[in-house]
Amino acid sequence: MSNGVQNLPVAPPPPAPPGGRSLEGLHGTVRLPEAAARPWRQYLAFFGPALLISVGYMDPGNWATDLQAGAQFKYQLLWIVGCSSLMAIFLQVISARLGLATGRDLAQCCRDFLPKWTRWPNYLSCEIAIAACDMAEILGSAVAIHLLFPQISLLMAVCITGFDVLLLLTLQRFGMRMIEAVILVLVATIAGCYFIEIFVLARTAPGVLELGRGLLAPDLLAFFHHHDLVFVAMGIIGATVMPHNLYLHSALVQTRQLRKDAPAIQQAIRYNTLDTVVALSVAFFVNAAILVLAAIVFFGRDRVALASGQVITFGVNADWIQVAYLTLAPLLGTVLASLLFAVALLASGQSSTITGTLAGQVVMEGFMHWKIPPWVRRLVTRLCAIVPAIAFIAIRGDRSINDLLTLSQVVLALQLPLAMLPLMYFASSKRRMGPQRIGKFLMVAGWASCLLITALDLYGLPGALHDAWAILAGR
Repeated sequence: MSNGVQNLPVAPPPPAPPGGRSLEGLHGTVRLPEAAARPWRQYLAFFGPALLISVGYMDPGNWATDLQAGAQFKYQLLWIVGCSSLMAIFLQVISARLGLATGRDLAQCCRDFLPKWTRWPNYLSCEIAIAACDMAEILGSAVAIHLLFPQISLLMAVCITGFDVLLLLTLQRFGMRMIEAVILVLVATIAGCYFIEIFVLARTAPGVLELGRGLLAPDLLAFFHHHDLVFVAMGIIGATVMPHNLYLHSALVQTRQLRKDAPAIQQAIRYNTLDTVVALSVAFFVNAAILVLAAIVFFGRDRVALASGQVITFGVNADWIQVAYLTLAPLLGTVLASLLFAVALLASGQSSTITGTLAGQVVMEGFMHWKIPPWVRRLVTRLCAIVPAIAFIAIRGDRSINDLLTLSQVVLALQLPLAMLPLMYFASSKRRMGPQRIGKFLMVAGWASCLLITALDLYGLPGALHDAWAILAGR
């Protein structure tokens, strides 16, 4: 001890990966304040990476599940939203720690530390999963455009979303902080819309005690005896962790100009952990708000008649995103309700598509050491998602939306274990992580989350594959 401060061992800086650093052009571009700066300044410098990750937990693919859960079971699955968010926090904290401790993102770790024969299967599965995620985000943005501007067909709206490639290319020219600022605005838009929906509009004020029981005191005995309740809960948990987020987070934390001594790395881990908890807590509140809004408006109803005379039925296989938009206005007595819903959906789709493109760059550079211009990377990713979306909608019409979302979830379920299991393997290794290896709490929480999500995905996979085959066969 010297002057009351412990002399921590100085770790040598992690060697640069053979293929170069993650996110070339953005790596190490955000300056950090001096070590003696105030804690709030330190935190603000590290704030951002987890915000980009959080949009994957409130993307359009999650909306339908949350809406269905609230409409059918009111607040009974609110605790599932909380538990799934907690598992997401554990895994993303571990992903950030891996990037900081090793100087590599998860894709680079898989390439450098796993057998060579795993490289191509892992890379191809990642690319397919990213395209599947992008498809869900395309559909969310397209539905929002179609809802806001009914004269634009859904097929045309899908084509319009292809031009958002220009958005990311423009943002990357201004650096990492500009990307984070735009995402912050989009996330704030989503949160603000739902705050108004629930707390400002008079007819949607929720009961605090009932919310508390749904979140903190669930009826577990009734839960496990209700097959439909368990099935929807599996959908919420199974769609919680996006595999590309685990690759992306371990790369985004390296956009800061990190010092390589042990105290500096430990400080970066501490602030990135705080960043992750704050950002994913916001994502939890957004998902919970979607469920609560659906519970207040739709629970106990099986249909609603619009002013035009059209009757909307709330069935098990309903397209809940479009149903919510069409029925919120008449049920709440104000057009503002539907408008806010569509604006939040559009913000969700656009924010998610930005992070999906960055994840694609991380995966390609990490697994294959391929360096291509960002506009080519974005164009390839977007075409892989847009082409099947346009084909399905052109052939089957608007009813193909749910089919496409089902297909995307099947792909994600197949790829998710290939991201989570290597993450936990590396993070638990003293050889790879050194003194920053995860402790007992994170090890237990991380492995439990990983195995539970994987088990639920595998359990639900046969039914999902059956549905996917029925979709592809045109049944």
